[in-house]
Amino acid sequence: MNSVTSAVGAVVTDPAGRVLLRQQRQGHRLWGLPGGRVRPGESPVEAAIRDVRQETGMEAEIVDLVGIYQLTGDTGDESLPDVVTHVFRGRCDHGEAALNAPDRIARLSWHDPSHLPHPMTATTRTAIADAAAGRSGMVRVVRRDAEPELPDAGSAG
Repeated sequence: MNSVTSAVGAVVTDPAGRVLLRQQRQGHRLWGLPGGRVRPGESPVEAAIRDVRQETGMEAEIVDLVGIYQLTGDTGDESLPDVVTHVFRGRCDHGEAALNAPDRIARLSWHDPSHLPHPMTATTRTAIADAAAGRSGMVRVVRRDAEPELPDAGSAG
């Protein structure tokens, strides 16, 4: 049986309806939602608020639960633990996102839900689609994507 990691994410939107995304600095440089692991003694809501603040400097208002997503499946030869992610709908009506975790995050940027960057995590893609459709309280199993090509070391961005 695979181990399970508990995580959170936040679909944070601005008044124009754009979604805040972050790009990983390492590995495949995937785009994803602000968020991270739930710490011992911390609720998923507390973790989401903390992670948005730590990663972006913004105070997000948590509106509701978009869904609980169980990411499963292996990539290539690697057996990975399942990740259960509570994804919340959040709103930031003021303030500008600031890159507060440059050791882990390459970029933060706002995106129209119909024009999202690539490559993106499977959980992020599914949760944004649910949030954009106005869904709440979804429970889904999401399969990991095949690993994308690693970006060239010299590529900008």
